[in-house]
Amino acid sequence: MDPDYSAQDVARCDLCKTAIAQSYCDICHVNLCKPCIGEHISADYGKHIIVANHQRKSTLIYPKCETHQNKTCEYQCKHCNSILCSRCLASKQHNQEHEFLELEEVFSSKKEQIQNDTKDLENQILPAYEEIANDLKMQIASLDDEYKKLTTEMSKQREEIHREIDNAFDQMEKETGEIKMKHLSILQKHLDEIKQLQSLVKQTLLALNEIEEANEVSPTILYNSKIEEFSKLPAKVNISIPKFIPKQMEREELCSLIGKLIPLSTTQEERVFTARKTNTSVRELLDEPEVLKTIKTGHEKVRNITCLNEEHIWTSGETSEIKCFNIQGVLQKTIQTKLGNWPCDIAVDRDGALLYSDNVTWTVYKVKNDQTEEIITLQEWIPGYLCVTSSGDLLVTLCSYDNTHSKVVRYSNSTVKQTIQFDDEDQPLYYGNNRIKYISENRNLDICVADHGAGAVVGVNQAGKLRFRYTGHPSPTKNKPFEPRGITTDSESRILIADFDNNCIHILDTDGQFLRYIDNCDLKRPYGLCVDSNDSLFVCEFSKGDVKKIRYLK
Repeated sequence: MDPDYSAQDVARCDLCKTAIAQSYCDICHVNLCKPCIGEHISADYGKHIIVANHQRKSTLIYPKCETHQNKTCEYQCKHCNSILCSRCLASKQHNQEHEFLELEEVFSSKKEQIQNDTKDLENQILPAYEEIANDLKMQIASLDDEYKKLTTEMSKQREEIHREIDNAFDQMEKETGEIKMKHLSILQKHLDEIKQLQSLVKQTLLALNEIEEANEVSPTILYNSKIEEFSKLPAKVNISIPKFIPKQMEREELCSLIGKLIPLSTTQEERVFTARKTNTSVRELLDEPEVLKTIKTGHEKVRNITCLNEEHIWTSGETSEIKCFNIQGVLQKTIQTKLGNWPCDIAVDRDGALLYSDNVTWTVYKVKNDQTEEIITLQEWIPGYLCVTSSGDLLVTLCSYDNTHSKVVRYSNSTVKQTIQFDDEDQPLYYGNNRIKYISENRNLDICVADHGAGAVVGVNQAGKLRFRYTGHPSPTKNKPFEPRGITTDSESRILIADFDNNCIHILDTDGQFLRYIDNCDLKRPYGLCVDSNDSLFVCEFSKGDVKKIRYLK
């Protein structure tokens, strides 16, 4: 903006410096009041173009010709890009076979290109860089959790190895005690034998003393010497003390027993910029939404629904069966959960594989080609509701095992990328003592959670910063507390929430502001929601076991 002409101050004449300027010289770029116009154009009248202030800078300023003085260049050679005046063309100094363009035409074309480039930079390229920056910020924010998980695994291995080592030493100490008792028994037995022989020697010695002092002939002449017998000493028992020989271990050998830490690896993957298609038409809400189809699912209590594609939907209830229907309501496939528990929630990833969470086993499963695998298994947190994002990540609502804390975690495969739990004032974003928290990613990458226990819809941006909190809309006909269940978003970034107790759907704008209800479709206990690529709304009716397909946009 021109510093001499702004909304905060009127333009002053550049000649007299005091009067208000009503005009502008589009050649000299000066503001002029009416009295000063004559003075300004008194010399070289033809070289000035006076316009009203609102038309300022509307006249093109052509470059001066370097060859012909006082001539302006109004042409450009299409072949060599040289800028030429009319005399240059008439003098035939330039190759006459070249094609020439008027500078005004080139200027207009370039202006249009600049406008398009500005629009692309603002609406396409800059948001792409912001998305990359946000992704990096989320990776940085999740580093502590990732490395804590790594060190926790090491600590578990350390404890396991210590436990095994302690068990091994305890076993050796036990065996040492048993060997000691055996050693003691052998020595004690030998001592008892020596004491017995020692007693015989003493008895013999007493008998000899009596004979030696007596004068009787018979005992003396009948004496037989026992010296030879007693001179044969008992064999010596040699017992070696057990020895402990420590094993000398090299550092590499010890490390191989503990495990291996795979070092940090860095690779670069080429990013390909894909321009987003601009939605030029806004689909308005219908005054009277209409039910297009009612699908009988056969679920006793249908809770969850997700769109596989434009033609098929998955549904689940309070049984172990997950059913796939086409949009005509014909059952196509049934999958049984791995352990027979009913799924807390279901979702479909970008490859078309079915995901479901089990809050009994604390696991998220993936079903592809009829094979079921565990992709996320937790220990202190219970997985609840699922959302596959536009980038292919998986958002999972988690509740602590003691029902005191809740959070949202973003996974890439089974790796934690982001944790969303507290606001900027370190206050919990989500109510702890309730596990019903349906989740959806909006088209503007906001993360919206229908927090049943808090009676609110909580919206945060991609970085996890709180954007809005919606707690219902006053209505004389909706007299029961707002306790949301299912949540989904459409192509216009509108947010749709199932109001179970008031038998209706709330529609919010992208900022969490109430727009209207869907309450004319005879909904009974609406629960799970999803919107397909054509913005058709599918609503689970919990008690009836039906799914209604509703058109609510023009």
